[in-house]
Amino acid sequence: MASSDVKPASSPSLPELSLPDWQATYDTLHMWTQIVGKVRLEQCPDINHWWGIAFYVTASGLTTSPIPYGNRSFEIRFDFIDHKLLIETSGGDVSELKLEPQSVAEFYRKFMAAMRELGINVHIYTMPVEFPNPIPFEKDEVHASYDAEAVGRFWRILQWSDAVFKEFRAGFIGKASPVHFFWGSFDLAVTRFSGRPAPPRPGADPVTAEAYSHEVSSAGFWPGGNGVDGAAYYAYAAPQPPGFAEYKVKPGAAFYHPQLGEYLLMYDDVRRADSPKEFLMQFLQTTYDAAATLGKWDRKALERPVA
Repeated sequence: MASSDVKPASSPSLPELSLPDWQATYDTLHMWTQIVGKVRLEQCPDINHWWGIAFYVTASGLTTSPIPYGNRSFEIRFDFIDHKLLIETSGGDVSELKLEPQSVAEFYRKFMAAMRELGINVHIYTMPVEFPNPIPFEKDEVHASYDAEAVGRFWRILQWSDAVFKEFRAGFIGKASPVHFFWGSFDLAVTRFSGRPAPPRPGADPVTAEAYSHEVSSAGFWPGGNGVDGAAYYAYAAPQPPGFAEYKVKPGAAFYHPQLGEYLLMYDDVRRADSPKEFLMQFLQTTYDAAATLGKWDRKALERPVA
């Protein structure tokens, strides 16, 4: 049979991801990503809306992308297939750490020691952010779980979502963020901008004020928490235009969460759909429609014409 006659294997179904079953691992991994993320925060130049600190999805996990260090650079990668952390320098040196059950404090010690052995000395603020009851990394013996199978399932969802988000992003020719992973809130996100400054947020801290200095329509994937009992896709507008919460978004499984101030589409509803990609695309498009139409964005100038 000619190679051109070989049909590609059908795409594997999206995996289950029960929040209670992997909550302990989720919390531990969240802290590990924050340790690595804070290195990127210390070393990289400030980019608007905190784009300069995020991670990016790779073929095997997440990466910081190259981080400057004097006249050289280094990159830190989470490999969720072989379950290891790699620190690679522009000089060709590499250090590896196993991702396995261990406390945050132990991971922090091993990671910082590996950095020093590579000649990289970076001091970070060791208090976690955007996490309830934070414990300094060097003292955290509470979070110590690592279920490799659960992390693999989470990774598969990230990889699939990243591809869908990138396709959605391609329909917009205005200012838009990369598809990137924020280690503070532990979510994969993509954001579109109207091009107009946003009104100042009363009482906003400097981080929030910078993040929402301009009008946005944002969407993403998040493993859940804060009263959301499972992984979910989310979408919101900032500032939120009148009528946004009542807009008729699709698919029918989507709903507006008044406490969060955003629309949610539960991941389980997506993975069970006949066409998960089409199901999610409906959510991304109609929630953007709500933000852009009600917010009176210049859609003709911002959107790629449909062929």
